[in-house]
Amino acid sequence: MSYNNLIGAIPSISLKLLHKPLIFLHSNQFEGEIPPFLVQASKLKLSKNNFSNLFSFLCDQRTYANLASLDLSNNQMKGKLPNCWKYVDRLLFLDLSNNKLSGNIPVSMGSLVKLEVLVLRNNNLMGELPSTLKNCSNLIMVDVSKNMLSGPIPSWIGESMQQLIILNMRGNHFSGHLPVNLCYLKHIHSLDLSRNYLSRGIPTCLKNLTAMSEKIINRGAILNQIYWSINLTYHEPYHSFASNYDNYTLKITCMWKGVELWFLDPELQLKSIDLSSNNLTCEIPKEIGYLAGLVSLNLSRNYLSGEIPSEMGNLSSLSQIDDLGKLDLSRNSLSGRIPRGRHFETFEGYSFEGNRDLCGEQLNKSCPGDGDQTTVKFPEVETINGDEDSVFYEALYMSMGIGFFTGFWGLLGPILLWHPWRKHYMRFVNRLINYICEWL
Repeated sequence: MSYNNLIGAIPSISLKLLHKPLIFLHSNQFEGEIPPFLVQASKLKLSKNNFSNLFSFLCDQRTYANLASLDLSNNQMKGKLPNCWKYVDRLLFLDLSNNKLSGNIPVSMGSLVKLEVLVLRNNNLMGELPSTLKNCSNLIMVDVSKNMLSGPIPSWIGESMQQLIILNMRGNHFSGHLPVNLCYLKHIHSLDLSRNYLSRGIPTCLKNLTAMSEKIINRGAILNQIYWSINLTYHEPYHSFASNYDNYTLKITCMWKGVELWFLDPELQLKSIDLSSNNLTCEIPKEIGYLAGLVSLNLSRNYLSGEIPSEMGNLSSLSQIDDLGKLDLSRNSLSGRIPRGRHFETFEGYSFEGNRDLCGEQLNKSCPGDGDQTTVKFPEVETINGDEDSVFYEALYMSMGIGFFTGFWGLLGPILLWHPWRKHYMRFVNRLINYICEWL
């Protein structure tokens, strides 16, 4: 019944739902509380409505929960998250993004041990991530971006959630250093910790991010990793759900130059790291150069120093993804020469701007020992354009010479060589001078 103009509240009735149905009521104008009987569905999609209360729906113990997928994104949910998630402990997908939820993430969310996707993006949640979430070891996507969460990034994320493909914690108040345990995330494709208050250096163990080190991407294997456990675990109790798992689409966001880009399942080959807008210091570790499959790397707006490691030239731009060869090292304290050759030639000057002691061709700034930059550039242009440009300039100079010769002798030649013309010309000049003097 999705995509209609249905309004009002859904009646709370005592109804037993057989066969664990799929219920799609999204994109309507339903409001009020969600009736508890809907928790019997195997897949419940209520996004893009005006629901405002989540308590009675989750915390009614009289109803046996079959729920495996719950999408309540883009509603008007207010207040704190209920602390009774143990009653829906068979959840695989949970999306509560784009609501007005506040308070801490409840500890009972750690009872969702089968959970694979947790999306709490764009709410007003605060406090630290509860340690009970480390029980959710099957998670392949965690998105808690655009909240007010604080505290350190827990080391148990890397230790207990090693199946993660997408980790987005952008736009919070996380502080402290980057734990080396994040290097255990061998399947990670998208790591976004930007716009926080993280400090100290970038771990040198990044080369252990195996998925980002591989240039070849097996999209089928990735999607199989995401959905295999659904078919395996829920085939018998959820026949209909297992055959319709593809109704849930994973969404990845990537910030670039202030613009939020969205990518869905087909673009899971996007391999990106975004650590921008933090307080990171020290040098850029050369180990980043081992991440040969990286498509987007954003380290801008930090306090990174030292030279750009030449090993970063190994980073490649995948030709099957248009316009995604992205590197942003701007607004740091980097110094020295931008590495020459290899992949650095494809990056524009804005990727390096705001580094006072950085030099190179991309910034039109010569480095010590380069000599006169002007004398270097002209031979390059001549060499690149070849004989075609030589013929063009030769013809241009010849036409300029002929034009000057014709104009000069066409006007002054008769005056100098023919006496009557010379006499009339001098009379014209005398009259012109007299007229100007009288006028003045």
